[in-house]
Amino acid sequence: MGISRDSRHKRSHTSAKRAHYRKKRKFELGRQAAGTKLGPKRIHEVRVRGGNKKYRAMRLESGTYSWGSEAVSRPTRIVAVVYNASNNELVRTNTLVKGSIVQVDATPFRQWYENRYAQVVGKKKRQTGAEDEKNDVNKHRSGHLKAKVAARKSTVESALDDQFVSGRLYAIITSRPGQSGRCDGYILEGKELEFYLRKIRSKK
Repeated sequence: MGISRDSRHKRSHTSAKRAHYRKKRKFELGRQAAGTKLGPKRIHEVRVRGGNKKYRAMRLESGTYSWGSEAVSRPTRIVAVVYNASNNELVRTNTLVKGSIVQVDATPFRQWYENRYAQVVGKKKRQTGAEDEKNDVNKHRSGHLKAKVAARKSTVESALDDQFVSGRLYAIITSRPGQSGRCDGYILEGKELEFYLRKIRSKK
């Protein structure tokens, strides 16, 4: 039969059955859901109405994520899907859809933060000795740059700081992998992070 996106087969708001006065039309067609999985990048190009193109991501393993409070974006690796409000099955199968809560690698954001503010983020995981010397916090800076860095002020909320210790940050997907072929989003902070942490704990 094929997937159709028409509403002629549905009853009206008064529950009356609508008359069948025509067959299905090409402009009413729908397609199979992408079901984007976590894995090595694989994208199919789909020719759509008007000769346009959609990029159907079959598998993705990374995306660009934004840290809103710091106004910085970095490409990073997606580690796992941890929560989906619509279906637990999408979590079990690591399916990437818009609105899913995922864990992403914290390294690009940690490196940026330590380079910009010369402060260690994720304090419980302090390095020692030789490792500490390699860190962006203790690298050589000119007097002018030291003054510039000292003038910058920033604090990381405790819930986010704990995530930096583990090396994984909670983020939400805001792009549509099955339509754009991308898996981008933003890092969860504040009340939104608290809300999803409660949801994740209650699911376990």
